[in-house]
Amino acid sequence: MKPKKHKRLSYRERVIIQTLLEEKKSKSFISTKLKRSRSTIGREINKFVIDPKYDKYDAKLANWCAKEDYLNKRNLDKIETHKKLQIYVYKGLLKHWSPEQISGRIKLDYPNDLIMTISHEAIYQHIYAHRQASLNKKLIALLPYHKSSRKRANAYSKRKTRIKNQISIEQRPLHIENRKEVGHWEGDLVIGKGQKSAIGTNVERKTRYVIISKLKDRKSKTVTNEFYRDLKPLPKKLKKTMTYDNGMEMAQH
Repeated sequence: MKPKKHKRLSYRERVIIQTLLEEKKSKSFISTKLKRSRSTIGREINKFVIDPKYDKYDAKLANWCAKEDYLNKRNLDKIETHKKLQIYVYKGLLKHWSPEQISGRIKLDYPNDLIMTISHEAIYQHIYAHRQASLNKKLIALLPYHKSSRKRANAYSKRKTRIKNQISIEQRPLHIENRKEVGHWEGDLVIGKGQKSAIGTNVERKTRYVIISKLKDRKSKTVTNEFYRDLKPLPKKLKKTMTYDNGMEMAQH
């Protein structure tokens, strides 16, 4: 039988790839087993296993990344695509949570679910994509400021002071991205109702252990000091890297 052409790998095929790699099978053996071309299997494995010393092929992660790439190419809305995520976001809005609160809370409620993750910007884009539609008008009414239109995200970012020595998340090593070792943290803020209060969260990527910091304000110096105080007692081997978002609250990283 000829190798399949122009058809994306399925999750089942990716599980087989992971299983055979764990059994030390070659790429040629895997391509024959799946009746796929060797180049297809090679591209799939090499995309995620850059350094065999640190990286292992993960079928679930590979399938998720492929699906995200596919959705992005088709310009589909993640909230509309995943019903469970949509229900969570809508329930949060009905509780009068801001998109920032929803984005922060979902990380705590679903720390290991790759589908259940969404940025506050993606929620805003979903709400304002068709702002004249009946449902979207209702969603806008649930937002803290009920504005019928919204400035483009980059309109404000151009005026912001750039974070000094900023490093893009694209440069994060794959063994950290794949959660293969402990000691790598992600910091974020969860904003309270009316933007009047906030807490800081630091989540260890592999274990999903969460440290919550109480903040008296959202100033960069305050956030830095509180994060430092709460992380300082940890052993050095558990403090390898920190990843923050681009908010100016994190400017003194």
